[in-house]
Amino acid sequence: MTKLKVLLTGGGGMVGRNILEHSAIDEFDILAPRSAELDLRNFDAIKTYLDKYRPNFVIHAAGKVGGIQANMREPVGFLLENLDMGRNIVWASRQAGIKKFINLGSSCMYPRGHEEPLKEEMILKGELEPTNEGYALAKVLTAKLCEYVTREDASYQYKTLIPCNLYGRHDKFDPKHSHLLPAIIHKVHQAKKNNEKTVEIWGDGTARREFMYSGDLADAVIESINQFDSLPYYMNIGLGHDYTINEYYQTVAEVMNFQGTFIHDLTKPVGMARKLVNVNRQISWGWTAKHDLTAGINKTYEFYLKEYM
Repeated sequence: MTKLKVLLTGGGGMVGRNILEHSAIDEFDILAPRSAELDLRNFDAIKTYLDKYRPNFVIHAAGKVGGIQANMREPVGFLLENLDMGRNIVWASRQAGIKKFINLGSSCMYPRGHEEPLKEEMILKGELEPTNEGYALAKVLTAKLCEYVTREDASYQYKTLIPCNLYGRHDKFDPKHSHLLPAIIHKVHQAKKNNEKTVEIWGDGTARREFMYSGDLADAVIESINQFDSLPYYMNIGLGHDYTINEYYQTVAEVMNFQGTFIHDLTKPVGMARKLVNVNRQISWGWTAKHDLTAGINKTYEFYLKEYM
C-alpha cells in the first residue's frame, strides 16, 4: 500500500524533531526540509517545492519561538516571520490542491486575564498578552486563514491544533531564547554545578502554567493524521491541569537533587497570571497525554546532559 506523503515544516525545531522521533513515523512518507532547503518566508520557493514533491498532507510546525525575554526583545521578528511562514505555507498548499492540512497554533492565541480553562471558541474574544503579542497575532491570523480556506471550499480541510506550553527533547535551554521550563532546568543545573546556594525566580512564583512534554504533542499529531476526518477544526492539546512557577522550580530541583533555596525578584515581568487550556474537546476526541511532570522533566534533563554538557 502506498504511504501517505506528508510535508512537515519545522522538522529541525523541537516539535518537528519529536514528531520525527515518534515510533509510528515510518508509517508515512515524510518530507521534512530544513530552512536551507525550503525557506518558508519565500512564497515562490514553497510553490516550486510543492509542485515538485506533491505531498498529500501538510503539518505546519515551523515557527520563530522563544520565551518572554526573546518576545519582548524582538516583537517585529516574532510577528513578521511567523506571519510570513504561516500565510505562505497555507496559501501555497491551497493553490497546490492539497486537501488536508494541520496547523499548529499556540495557547498564546487566547486572550489574557482568564482564570478559567481556555476554550477554543475564546480566540479573538479579548486582549492578547502584551509580552508575546506579535507572536500571538501571527498565530491567530494563520489559524483564521486555515478556517477561511475551508469555509470557501469544504473539500479543503485545514485544521488547527492549539498546544499548551511545551518542553522536552531538542528544546532551547539558553535563557535568552528559551521558554520557562527549559530555562529552569538550565538555571538549576548551573547553580548545582557551581555550588551556588540560591536560584532566582522572576516574580513571586505564584503564576500558573501548563507545560506538556513535547513527545506527547508528537503523539497527538500522529493520531491527528490517522484520525483526521474526526479531528475538530480547532482543538486544544494539553494536560487540563497546571502548576505554579514555584512548583516547576521545586520539581526540577528534586529531579536534579539540588539542595539550595529559591529567591524571588518581584521587579521582573511574569506574563499572564494563568494560562490553562480546556481539554474537553480533546478528551471527547479520544486522546490524552502520557507523561506526568516528573517523567517529562527526567527525559528532558537526560537530553540536556547528553547534548549540552
